[in-house]
Formats: sequence, structure tokens, C-alpha cells
Amino acid sequence: MPSFDVVSRTNLAEVDNALNNVTREIRTRYDFKNSKASIERSEETITVLADDDYKLRAMRELLLQHLVRRSVDSAALEFNQPERASGDTLRQTVVVRQGIQAELSKKIVKTVKDSKLKVQASIHGDELRITGKKRDDLQDAIALIKEMKPDQPLQYVNFRD
Repeated sequence: MPSFDVVSRTNLAEVDNALNNVTREIRTRYDFKNSKASIERSEETITVLADDDYKLRAMRELLLQHLVRRSVDSAALEFNQPERASGDTLRQTVVVRQGIQAELSKKIVKTVKDSKLKVQASIHGDELRITGKKRDDLQDAIALIKEMKPDQPLQYVNFRD
């Protein structure tokens, strides 16, 4: 029976490459001269540290630019509110989303079931598996999910006949 998986994965190696490029650019830019600006990643959290709001916004823009250059979808990032840090600096944490959240999974399953397509959708942890009898039905299901325009990037992998 044909099936495919709907996943949301972010390539953390490309995120690291983008962070290295941002760090390199911060060191060479004149407006960051003598600043305490830094950016680093631990697990799925990126921490941005800057002297003021202007530099924090500039670093955020640099991060987004370099991620796009590395083919990482910026929708995979969730920016939290900036907070005061020690030494009169600002700290902002950015969460790199991995996997499909439960609410989005349920929404996709409900939409697929309401569409009257002859496919079944099931949740497997942070992934979805869609199965059906015909390949065309599965392709229609992919088109339906893309029309939903979810707030995080989705990949359609493991297509089996």
C-alpha cells in the first residue's frame, strides 16, 4: 500500500555553518567594533547576545540572510522576546523547530479526513504517515497539505509504492 511521511526537519549542520558566517561577519563589521555581540547554538536553541536593540535587530537580519543562503527555511525559527542580560546587554533566544507540533499534526489529520480523499493519516510521534491505495490520492493529499500553508516548513519523505 503506497505511503509517505510528513516531517519537519532542520539541517543543524547548515544552521551551524550560517552561525559561523554570521560570527565572521560580525567580527569584520564597523558597527560591531568593540561590542560584546555574539551568537551561539546549543542543541536546538540559538542564543543571540548584543549591546543594544539596534545590534540585536542587525544580528537577527544577518542570521536570516545567512540561513536563506544555506537553504534553511527561516520559518523553522521561533524568535522569543529579547530580555536584559548582565552588563547592560540584550539576550534573545531562538528555537530551531524540529518535528511537527501536536496541534499542527491534529490540524493536518483533521483536514485530510475532512477532504474525503481515500487516504488515512496517522500521527507517529512528531511525524505523520499518510497511506492510500493510489499514488494519485497521495499526491492530492500533498497538494492539500501545501494549500494549508502551515507556519513551519514541512518535507514529504519516504514515498513508497
